[in-house]
Amino acid sequence: MERWQGLEEFVAVADCGGFNGAARRLGVSASHVSRQIQALEARLQTRLFHRSTRIVRLTEAGQAFLHHCRQLQDGYDEALRSVMDLDQTPAGPLRITCAVVYGERFVVPVLNGLVAEYPRLQVSLDLDNAPRDLVGEGFDLAVRLGGQGGFADARLVASRLAPRRLFLCAAPAYLARAGTPASLADLAAHNCLVGSSDLWAFVQDGRETSVRVRGNWRCNSGQAVLDAALHGLGLCQLPDYYVQPHLRSGALVALLPGLQVQDHAVWALCPPRRQHSAKIRLVIERLRSYLEARPEYQT
Repeated sequence: MERWQGLEEFVAVADCGGFNGAARRLGVSASHVSRQIQALEARLQTRLFHRSTRIVRLTEAGQAFLHHCRQLQDGYDEALRSVMDLDQTPAGPLRITCAVVYGERFVVPVLNGLVAEYPRLQVSLDLDNAPRDLVGEGFDLAVRLGGQGGFADARLVASRLAPRRLFLCAAPAYLARAGTPASLADLAAHNCLVGSSDLWAFVQDGRETSVRVRGNWRCNSGQAVLDAALHGLGLCQLPDYYVQPHLRSGALVALLPGLQVQDHAVWALCPPRRQHSAKIRLVIERLRSYLEARPEYQT
């Protein structure tokens, strides 16, 4: 099997842009990856990478070889899936990433239920608000929030899981004290409770627009922003699953409803080689069913 040695390491280095990243992805040492690449280049009698202290990039031969290796990898993955799908019991590793709070609140319960039902699954959930390279880091699935056009990696396959509406709102006590905004221009006169971004999204004249807001309070936690709004400290803009119960109870009041973004949806993203996996399809279906039934998503 010597002729196959080094192919996985070669693809990982190409995807990750370096030996250290490839080693982390494969769970081996960087020296092991380097030895495998050197042995592969010796067998092929050609250099596959240009190496420097800062960058590793493919040679022309490496680019051509990568194309064929990806075809081999896709064929290998498809062969594994064809065998594993003969057994309808989901099994094996499943690596997922999601934003921290959303993952804790909505994704974890679904995954815990799946592992309880299918104990041969090996779930690894990475909760991280930073963007991740699904292909380069070897993720099977990501749950992401926002418009589909906002996802930078065109290689990914997107499946819509649930709607996600944004609400501009405030406590009645704040509105009694500061007045109720009647237009986007009025936001400049209000204390705005800023979360992870001071650009708030709205729709005006049929087009999405952003307004930069200011205030004397800021925190990158949606729950903390919600608590500040409930205490009457100012205006907030938060997704439906934070504010719906409080809108129903009257603790918060929705503002400028005609200008609010109606659908910054929840999406499942996966690399194209993963989209036909039975266990990935199962996770997506369970997430979609779970979210559709949640009271936070009911209007």
